[in-house]
Amino acid sequence: MTRGERNVVVNVKPHALFPGIYWITVDKGSRKLGTKNLSAGHSVYGERLIKFNGEEYRLWDPYRSKFAASILNGLDNVPILPKDKVLYLGAASGTTASHVSDIVGEDGQVYCIEFASRSLRDLVNNVCVYRYNMSPILADARIPETYSRMVNHVDSIYFDVAQPEQARVLADNSDIYLDKGGGIMLAIKSQSIDVTMEPAAVFKNEISILEARGFRISNVIGLEPFDKAHVMVVAHK
Repeated sequence: MTRGERNVVVNVKPHALFPGIYWITVDKGSRKLGTKNLSAGHSVYGERLIKFNGEEYRLWDPYRSKFAASILNGLDNVPILPKDKVLYLGAASGTTASHVSDIVGEDGQVYCIEFASRSLRDLVNNVCVYRYNMSPILADARIPETYSRMVNHVDSIYFDVAQPEQARVLADNSDIYLDKGGGIMLAIKSQSIDVTMEPAAVFKNEISILEARGFRISNVIGLEPFDKAHVMVVAHK
């Protein structure tokens, strides 16, 4: 044990299953997820920074990140590892993408696809300028061939785009960019696909599309109470 910020006793231990992800004990024994900060001294979305044994860690808020929420809800397979190249579809302003940047580390790369110019500007100015392993790309994930000159083959794809045909768009990207044996993480928001259907039916349809495109599903994790009507799907091809 040592003392971190605000003179609060903290402890940091690697997650037993997921390299690059940590359990951080803070305050009165509260245990939270975190990642080692690739850009020491810089917070991305107001998250707390913790110093321990000469390293700096960022607490990972599950209410701001579906990735973190899925881990807390029992995910047992994360296809994003240190040194990986990751295609991140729907990077927005970089909340979760920055934690992916931490996980893959200085020898990895995160290709950040974002369609909204304002979000991409925030991503560049507030995040990527401090993180050399993040490549911001203004593009439409529905047209994956448009960024083929900027993106190499990747080890994994993370998808969080609130639009219809989420599974199809991810599969189209995987056909071009995902290495054989690579994994995907798909955050499905049912209301972005069909508000007239029950969420369970929407999830089933999207998973069926992935299976028809050659994916083997390993995890389907509901994200409540952190996000309603969402699931995280992990699969490999």
